[in-house]
Amino acid sequence: MDSSTTALLLCSLLWTDSPKVRVTPAGPLRVRVGEPVALECHATGRPRPSVTWQRHGTQLVTTKTEDTSTLKVAAVSSEDAGVYVCQAQNTEGVAEVKVEVIVEGGATAPKATVSMAEVTAVEGHTITMQCQATGSPLPVVSWSKLRAPLPWQHTVEGGVLTLTSVGRQDSGQYICNATNTHGYSQAYTQLEVDSPPYTTSLPDQVRLRPGDTLRLQCLAHGSHPITFRWTRVGRAGMPAGAETIKDGQLLIGQVKLIDSGTYKCVATNHVGSSEALAKVTVKGEL
Repeated sequence: MDSSTTALLLCSLLWTDSPKVRVTPAGPLRVRVGEPVALECHATGRPRPSVTWQRHGTQLVTTKTEDTSTLKVAAVSSEDAGVYVCQAQNTEGVAEVKVEVIVEGGATAPKATVSMAEVTAVEGHTITMQCQATGSPLPVVSWSKLRAPLPWQHTVEGGVLTLTSVGRQDSGQYICNATNTHGYSQAYTQLEVDSPPYTTSLPDQVRLRPGDTLRLQCLAHGSHPITFRWTRVGRAGMPAGAETIKDGQLLIGQVKLIDSGTYKCVATNHVGSSEALAKVTVKGEL
């Protein structure tokens, strides 16, 4: 075997390609109740990709050949209407194609479903909520929020609600509404938005005489549980007799002149932390 043939063989062994997917028929596919349906998904790529059909996030049973996965329904019903996703995956990536199946005849009331009943997000992030609806005629899908308008930074497209830069005020129950001429259906997603603490000290400045009692209260708004820790800025430890209470209070029973300084409270939860400062001045005469 000469060098050029060897190089060609080596190149063919090392060549890879991300998946490419083609579905036939391409859709949207209109069928009547009781008719058969066959959707073929053809995938190419190197290494040879694995091919699956999914609906509502659930993998479906299909007939497979070397590079084709065929989804068959012997007699469709109105419940079979919706969006089907063919996905091909190999070590080089993932590709997918969606096809909508519209079932005509056999009119039925809507049935709405959401992808997740509970969603937790961190303040400032973007989140999406997906809603699917079946029924004949195909239902119109909309979103609303319980006892409040939708956040102003929102979009709805294809049954997907997107909230941009969420805040704690966006927490609540979101309702997917599916409606057609035969009725309506609702599905619900509960959103909880977690936020880091926002910390303040009350008071943030205090003047005392020796022997007075120092009380500083650290307050924090944010997702619970929140823990508090007091320190003295620029000092290795806290004054003798200093007591920190679980709810964020710092107590020194009888202050001394050397207790003057700046005290720092750090409030921490599972999202993050923040701090607040309090200036304490102890003088013989005020």
